[in-house]
Amino acid sequence: MRDDRTLDHQITPGDPIDRSDDTPSHDRPAGLRSAGAYARMLLPAPARARVALAAGVLFCLGLTAVAQGARDDSAPAPAPVAAPSALAERAEADAASRGLERAPAATPTPAADPDTVTPAPKKTKRKPVDPAPVAGLDNAQMENAEVIVRTGRKMDMPRRAFVIAVATAMQESNLYNVASGVLSESQNYPHQGIGWDHDSVGLFQQRSSSGWGEVGQLMDPEFATRQFLAALAQVPGWQQMRLTDAAQAVQISAYPEHYAKHEWRATEVVEAILEAGQ
Repeated sequence: MRDDRTLDHQITPGDPIDRSDDTPSHDRPAGLRSAGAYARMLLPAPARARVALAAGVLFCLGLTAVAQGARDDSAPAPAPVAAPSALAERAEADAASRGLERAPAATPTPAADPDTVTPAPKKTKRKPVDPAPVAGLDNAQMENAEVIVRTGRKMDMPRRAFVIAVATAMQESNLYNVASGVLSESQNYPHQGIGWDHDSVGLFQQRSSSGWGEVGQLMDPEFATRQFLAALAQVPGWQQMRLTDAAQAVQISAYPEHYAKHEWRATEVVEAILEAGQ
């Protein structure tokens, strides 16, 4: 049989169903608010000190972490990592650029071995050619004219001097190296004829007795030419004189006008010799 008083105590709407008594929660002792606080109250004093110290350390570490997070927020954000597809495209581009053909580096030319180098051919000086006789001369006369021109070039005389000398020799000896029939000594040297004008010898019929030189020297066409051209160079204004006047200033002939008739032939001969490279 049930107790009538129990039956009379019924649950009405609004009554709490989770409380064991009627005491409000805010009136409960503070030490009973959490199981952790309650457990700490049960620890001895030294243990509670260590727990408090550990809690303080954890609190300091928390503050440090918060401060570090604040500093990290102000630092620049790290560069975004490229997507895998972008990395693949970049790798293909790099491979393509490395695969391009490159121009080979210039290979230095090795120094030539002096023992194997072929020397350049030496330039040979063109040998003078004996010109064919011109102006009615024979070979002997042409050779004597060549000696006059060659000697004048060695003396650095101008072309006009060659023409005067050849024309003078044409008048004096007909361009032959003539010995003297009067001066037998002259016949001991190579000669191309005999003349009878006192002791005059050679191409220019120079006289040893007049101080032109020794007989043997005057019989040498080159020496005789040097003597004539040296005397011509001492005549003032000879370059502007008529040919016959310049020749007469050197020769002092009894027939001064006779040299003029040989000028055109002498000019032709000198030109032919110079063109041949004599």
